[in-house]
Amino acid sequence: MFDGVRLAILTGLRREDLISLKWDEINETTIVKQATKASRGKRRTVTIPRLPELDVLLDDLRQRSRKAGIDTVPVNSRGTAWSRDGFSHSFALVRDDAGIFATNAGGAKVAKHMHDLRGTFCTRLIKAGLTDEQVADIMGWAPEQVRGIRRVYVDQSQISVAIAGRLRGAV
Repeated sequence: MFDGVRLAILTGLRREDLISLKWDEINETTIVKQATKASRGKRRTVTIPRLPELDVLLDDLRQRSRKAGIDTVPVNSRGTAWSRDGFSHSFALVRDDAGIFATNAGGAKVAKHMHDLRGTFCTRLIKAGLTDEQVADIMGWAPEQVRGIRRVYVDQSQISVAIAGRLRGAV
């Protein structure tokens, strides 16, 4: 399960794309995968750059014990490909055991989901200086979606840090 979470954080792939990722979709510098989900009636192809941390993880994943004929990158503890429900259920168990929750605007605890890991990867790309269009191409999203994440999670965070710095200087 931890392998799958790390892979999600380092690629931004959706759950279905993550558990169906095959070794032949990975080349020396990128991962090229056609999304299983159709957006506006069209399946997008994503090209994800291989970061150094991803290379280390892929080396680890190549060493996992797997049954003959299994060519998916992530495998479960039995050496077989993950099912959608099996992966989601295992993720929920680990999340709940670890107490990983977010707090909503009303102060209530809400469970984190697999798709939240996509946002983590998107935020990382934005902070690396990529444009909304570049991030959208990598994520298989529309630039408007990226703009929303930039506005809420990156720009607002940077504004808050700057305000805190100014307030500290004024005290």
